[in-house]
Amino acid sequence: MILFVNIQKIVTISENLVEQNFEISSTSKKMIENLLAMEESSRKYKLLKKDIYIQQYISSRTDFSQNLNTVLEMGKKGKNIAAKWKWLDSEYQRVALNADNTAHQDLWIPEDDMNRWIQIISGMQTQNEKLIEQSTRELNRQSQMSSRNALIGLALSGMVGLVGILFLSYSMIRPLKELLKGIRSISKDRFSKPIQVRSKDEFGKLADAFNTMAVQLKEEERMRSDFIGMLSHEIRTPLTSTRESVNMIAEEVMGAINERQRKFLEIASTEIGRICDLLNHLMQVSRLESLELNIRKQSINTNTFVSGCINRLSYVANTKNIHIDASIPSELPSIHGDPEYLQRVFYNLLENAIKFSESGSRVSVRIKPAKNRSMLLFFIKDNGPGVPEEEQTLIFNKYYQAKGTRDHIDGVGLGLNISKHIIEAHDGNIWVESKNNQGSTFCFSLPIAGH
Repeated sequence: MILFVNIQKIVTISENLVEQNFEISSTSKKMIENLLAMEESSRKYKLLKKDIYIQQYISSRTDFSQNLNTVLEMGKKGKNIAAKWKWLDSEYQRVALNADNTAHQDLWIPEDDMNRWIQIISGMQTQNEKLIEQSTRELNRQSQMSSRNALIGLALSGMVGLVGILFLSYSMIRPLKELLKGIRSISKDRFSKPIQVRSKDEFGKLADAFNTMAVQLKEEERMRSDFIGMLSHEIRTPLTSTRESVNMIAEEVMGAINERQRKFLEIASTEIGRICDLLNHLMQVSRLESLELNIRKQSINTNTFVSGCINRLSYVANTKNIHIDASIPSELPSIHGDPEYLQRVFYNLLENAIKFSESGSRVSVRIKPAKNRSMLLFFIKDNGPGVPEEEQTLIFNKYYQAKGTRDHIDGVGLGLNISKHIIEAHDGNIWVESKNNQGSTFCFSLPIAGH
């Protein structure tokens, strides 16, 4: 009976994920695209005065209204949707009514309102994604409970006979293990292969719901990655032109400037450079996920490689009065990999260790062969605040930042994700060992040359 209740909870959670959370996520993305298209059409019309942009604006606005109604209909059907959706509908109706009473019918919604709506929708989309993550964790917990209860049931059914045990083992444990394996795969990598449960009972329905959820999650991730890659590419070109123009003015190519103007131009150039670096990181993540890594493996002298990386970052450490303590045995075997990509990993982990360590502390680097003698293990330890246990499996996800660092440490949560892709492309593993207020040790393994 307890097992049946657990399975019913799993089915309910899975159905909510498929019918509500993923629908809201997909519709939110469409609404943001509609608002961006409306804003673009409005600007083009004001600039070129062509009626085609009016039609495009009206079409995008109609699509936005339909997508908003889709979410509201979910609330009318008893689904639990955020209260801000109803507020957004009321705000949209008010602003749209004012726009419809202007000289141009169906035009124009102010850009400030659209930008505010984009922020609100993005916030609700983020909240919805957190609900998806919480539901996935709950699925994992319920599945573990179901597996445990199933084992207890099997033990009791042993008194009935061997046939009953074999039947329950096949009909319950196998699909539950498949489901648990799939849920753990999503919790770790956000992707899972379809699970094979061919029964037509609750297990079969649960498997179908889970497979549908996994497919939609993968498609959403692919669309998000493609959109970010495309947007980063499109923004980088005009941003580069803007930076060059600012630099030309600062260099007085177009005439003399005073010191105050030069100061503000230098600030603008620096900030544009930061944005360009961020776009490059976003495009790099997109290429990594598209398996476009052009890895050229070769034998790399481990001592020379690690010492060179440490030397290049010693200046950064010295500015914070941090000492890098390197414990590198002289007779280490060479590693097999692409030096350019592996330098990115080492720089990123060592820079993070320096960034999160207090001034006057130490950062240690250790290397040793694995027990099987086919891999080298690298350890980079800092003296920072540490990573909570519940976040240690999440920090390698895209855009994730630990809760204790979001407000006072620069970054967008891409470095560890990029490092994970590179290490796994070299047939290695990367993980973290940490406790609160006791620092963190980031570890990764790489194959030894010749193995």
